[in-house]
Amino acid sequence: MCGIVGFTCFQGGATPDETTLRQMAATLRHRGPDAEGFHLEPGIALGHRRLSILDIAGGAQPMAVRAGRYWIACNGELFNYLELHRTLVAKGCAFATRSDTEVLLQQVVEQGVAGLDEVNGMFALAIWDREAQELVLIRDRFGIKPLYYFVDRGDVVFASEIKALLRHPAASREVDPVAIGKYLAYGYVPAPQTVFRRIRKLEAGTLLRATRRGIAVAKYWDVPLQDRPVNSLRADACAAELLHLLRDAVAKQMRSDVPVGVFLSGGLDSSVVAALAAAGGGRSLPTFSIGFEDATYNELPHARRVAAQYGTDHHEEVLSLERAVRLLPECLAGLDEPCGDASILPTYLLAQVAARHVKVALSGDGGDELFAGYPAFQADKLVEALSFLPVSWREAFDRAVRRLPVSHRYASAAFLLDQFIRGSGISPEVRFLLWLGPSGNEERTRLLAPALRDAYPERDPFEDVRRHVRASGLNDRFARLLYLGMKLYLQDGILAKVDRAAMAHSLEVRPPFLDHRVVAYVAGVQSMYKLKGLTTKYLLKRAARGLLPPDIIHRRKAGFMMPIASWLAGELRPLVEEHCAASVLARDGWFDPAAARQLLDEHVARRRDHRKLLWALLCFQIWRRQFGP
Repeated sequence: MCGIVGFTCFQGGATPDETTLRQMAATLRHRGPDAEGFHLEPGIALGHRRLSILDIAGGAQPMAVRAGRYWIACNGELFNYLELHRTLVAKGCAFATRSDTEVLLQQVVEQGVAGLDEVNGMFALAIWDREAQELVLIRDRFGIKPLYYFVDRGDVVFASEIKALLRHPAASREVDPVAIGKYLAYGYVPAPQTVFRRIRKLEAGTLLRATRRGIAVAKYWDVPLQDRPVNSLRADACAAELLHLLRDAVAKQMRSDVPVGVFLSGGLDSSVVAALAAAGGGRSLPTFSIGFEDATYNELPHARRVAAQYGTDHHEEVLSLERAVRLLPECLAGLDEPCGDASILPTYLLAQVAARHVKVALSGDGGDELFAGYPAFQADKLVEALSFLPVSWREAFDRAVRRLPVSHRYASAAFLLDQFIRGSGISPEVRFLLWLGPSGNEERTRLLAPALRDAYPERDPFEDVRRHVRASGLNDRFARLLYLGMKLYLQDGILAKVDRAAMAHSLEVRPPFLDHRVVAYVAGVQSMYKLKGLTTKYLLKRAARGLLPPDIIHRRKAGFMMPIASWLAGELRPLVEEHCAASVLARDGWFDPAAARQLLDEHVARRRDHRKLLWALLCFQIWRRQFGP
């Protein structure tokens, strides 16, 4: 796992500036503290910061094959490199290293982009073809590893993080006002946009080709969901096949020349990964958990049970309010874009704890998106079931919910019902993302500064939802929601959060649930095996029956959340007052000071629960002070 940087110099065949390249790479030291490497020639500059995981002695990058014609700088891991290596050797390829990076480069050189079909891994990479004078940027199927770029007069500048791009003399820090509206809607800025107007994210499963003739972006893979899939196997047979695929995915992702551990929350997904990793390993598996002083948020007892069952080398820490206040600026300082997901903070501490013991950790990320694990899937089913009710009944229900007493406890009835009615009267797809995001349409519009609202009245913050729905070609409502969960919430929210939090501590995180074979199999089983009635993760729960106790398998989903509702009304309130003061918001010009004041007053007085939107606003303002212009 590493960080990559680079840029083309097509204009006039100029020799790239090495100082600029080195300055860009220096900002990514946290992603690759073990070594650095550079390659410059007319037309291209490639830089690499290395976190040594495989072939520690021989895997230095940038790396070349075929007498220096092809060069690669790669951030990521190839999990089936041993199998691909054997196949390539049989075809006559010669290897100079044991590195998975060389295998990946040889595979693409040998078969072109079609060779990625056989690649099992997570990666963001740049390949330079000296003879063709062509740069190809490629991002893995699910967007596990990040890749940003901007175009300057026909040249491409790219990097693993935006902060590296901003060291290039052609970079611009101009903020995109449209992206701010999207951030308030989602809690992140969906790809290909970023919070900066000129900087783009390369989307998951996409490649970019740059030559002297121009630049083209194309998709090479997409989530293989189907409308109303039918699998001939019964549930137990499907569960057995799923378990077989997961066991192999975990085994491949345990491959490493350095110690590997597991993030263990005590929830179903991470517990399944920990169980499979512990059963397949030859030594005590390191596991890591974070808890909270508030018992309603604390999952440590469940994590301890799984750790004890499998005899893992378990490590845990508690994220207290005092510690959270100290960590917040440090955590957010490492982010290129504002992150409205409060779980960034416990994830950051979890990575910090794990990095003291291992260089690689497996996670349960992707399980909720594959198996409809979020309450939003259940809520959508309820809305559909109640759609026969007259409008007047639904309006009466909305009024009744508004009168419920507000509680700042985890998953309180008032908070959940308020979230539920937020999507009343809009399309299922937009409603689904609204439930996952920090704000409703009314709140978001009110919070944006009038000048911002007036300047972009025609821009729909949910245009990305509609774009993905069109691209999916899916007609089935449930399949569309699964697709959106993977293309938006997982890619631009969850995976981005985990990558930034982990790589801040030079820790590589691997998600076995996102092995593309697992995803393809689950995509092809019928919907009721994912959400049966209101039972989420039905198939995964059946697969876990021989691995975990029933109360771990069937307990209520908790999520990796902090008690931010009570914190924002109490000890974190001074931080909100400081960063969201009327004078500060008026100076920046993005948000309406009166609306922000009303949000905080209503939350503190417990007239409304604005935890998600207030947190998103606070994180944006801290990011703005530390990272923005």
